[in-house]
Amino acid sequence: MIPQIDLQIGITVYSTNFGGVGGKIKLKPEDFEVFEVINEKISKLISESNGYAVYKLKKKNIDTNHALSDILKKKGLRLKALGLKDASAITEQYVCSSKKEVSIDNFSSNKYSLRKIGFIKKPLSKKDMIGNHFKIKIIDCKNNLSVFNEQNQILNFFGYQRFGSKRPVTHLVGKAILQKNFKKAVDLILSFRTPFDSDPNNAIREKLADKSNYKKYFEKIPSQMDIERLVLREMIQSDDSLKSIKQIPLPLRRFFIQSYQSYLFNKSLSLAFSNGENLFECQDGDVCFDTKGIIGKFTKNYDQKLAMPFVGYAYYKKTRFDYYISRILENEEISPKDFFIKEMQEVSNEGGFRQVSISCTNYSCQNSILEFTLSRGSYATILLREIMKPENPLKVGF
Repeated sequence: MIPQIDLQIGITVYSTNFGGVGGKIKLKPEDFEVFEVINEKISKLISESNGYAVYKLKKKNIDTNHALSDILKKKGLRLKALGLKDASAITEQYVCSSKKEVSIDNFSSNKYSLRKIGFIKKPLSKKDMIGNHFKIKIIDCKNNLSVFNEQNQILNFFGYQRFGSKRPVTHLVGKAILQKNFKKAVDLILSFRTPFDSDPNNAIREKLADKSNYKKYFEKIPSQMDIERLVLREMIQSDDSLKSIKQIPLPLRRFFIQSYQSYLFNKSLSLAFSNGENLFECQDGDVCFDTKGIIGKFTKNYDQKLAMPFVGYAYYKKTRFDYYISRILENEEISPKDFFIKEMQEVSNEGGFRQVSISCTNYSCQNSILEFTLSRGSYATILLREIMKPENPLKVGF
């Protein structure tokens, strides 16, 4: 049976028939380690000469954004990350300074350490990160973990983190913005409740469902609800939903739209798989990625991975997926042109393509510990979902 949280984020199928080993993850950060992998050519360009400073950020019990904010606050150094890493894990990633010749010596706090490894002539970008290597311990699992061998037959769904994990609301906010229902977007941000969230959080959100409570409960909003405070402050001052949404930092507003695109991708991929599409082999006419991540039409005798459109205002219809995507869009009452938002053009999104199946390398299993490398943009939790088949993913650490 597909867990309820999976259905909420558009995942309605399993890729494999493996029975699952059960178990739990992330009982402590040491059980879940993530190491960022960058392009070997770029790695060789990092030297001790001048340019933009490059660091390795190793952290525990803090997410990437908060770690970088703390470094900016304490050392005045603005750093850019290639990807976001979970708080509930031990992670190591590359970060780069935004200005030439501005650097600091090694720095650490109780939750992270920053180690300078050299300089580079051009700032690192997301394209320089090719994947992540994982080392994960599954606690209290069955003893058939070593039997699993279908790591390269798994659909490349977007994982729980993309939608807010315990509070899967980001895609719903994105849809409301696309439909220009800014009042609904504000209501979702402030008062959307879920059984997966904590009782205190749900209690305050229940109060915020009533507009007359805005002023009364503003000071009672916990510090971690920083986005809610921004939106609520503007609602109290102007009672303007669109203006309130615009108080949210641009990267997060864009993320709302991207989350809804991710939901559409998950739904469409689930539907295509359920309908019997062969999603692990390319066919004539398919759009594919090659081993270097370059997209193009399927060519025989090349090592390519099937790609599916990521819906936006420039949606490409000429693929075998259009039948499924069009059905999902019709049910959602959304069209590709909606992704150009006149009232908030800065979050408009043209769409693109995403690989249909996960690329998993360096896979190994010893006792209850898994190690593997995933290409950029793929989620370890989606691989673990197939291996563990959890009844309640969030309850066991996802």
